[in-house]
Amino acid sequence: MESIDWCEILGWETSQLEDLRYLGYAYIKQGKYELAQTFFEALVAVDPKSSYDVQTLGAIYLQLGESAKALFYLDQALKLDKIHGPTLINRCKALLTIGQLQEGLGLAKQLKSHKEKDIA
Repeated sequence: MESIDWCEILGWETSQLEDLRYLGYAYIKQGKYELAQTFFEALVAVDPKSSYDVQTLGAIYLQLGESAKALFYLDQALKLDKIHGPTLINRCKALLTIGQLQEGLGLAKQLKSHKEKDIA
């Protein structure tokens, strides 16, 4: 299946995506996760291979208490960037929240020896 280049269809430049990302992030900083969710859903629809946008959408869903949706996007993000520490931590939290304790605790144990001190 051929992927659709939404930026070309919409006539958007990279700078317009960056503007959407900036606005979405500004809403996250303000704690307005529902508004940020809208921006990052649009960004992921336009470019589903952007690991930053996918992992951020997963984190937003986690913040909104929608752990199953968060896990879906976090898993997608980890397919794009397998070792991204913050995404791994969010995945761990999502697993624990939805009751997948064995998998969540296993991941937490792995993260204890992560090379990045803030992650460990």
